[in-house]
Amino acid sequence: MAMNGTDLLILVNTGTPEVPAYSVVGSQRDAKLDEATATVDVSSKDSRAQRVLPGRYSSTLTLDALYVPDDAAYQALQNANRDGELILVAREENEIVIETALAKIDTMSSSYPDQGESTISITFTIDGFWTEVGS
Repeated sequence: MAMNGTDLLILVNTGTPEVPAYSVVGSQRDAKLDEATATVDVSSKDSRAQRVLPGRYSSTLTLDALYVPDDAAYQALQNANRDGELILVAREENEIVIETALAKIDTMSSSYPDQGESTISITFTIDGFWTEVGS
């Protein structure tokens, strides 16, 4: 069955690495998860056909939200970005955390238009694989 996008939220660890405490990034508007596998070309001169193998897996996550400066999750993201640290992120569907991953913040942008809502946009590169909760 199809799912409404509002049923998926991105959370970040506002606890410790040993005892994670996940907080929803406040006022989310959009989230996008990309997963890819690079191609390793193993073609040779004896055939015109291209031969390939799956290469490295990669994943990126983008998040757009309203700017809420006192949001605990926003503060954790800002600190991780400024300190150059990985941050633990989680995907939640229908109020259940389903996957977690360590992530590097690539960009963290803010927009403050005149007579408009202030927003943030964050792009992450996932370190390694997503881990299913309970696995």
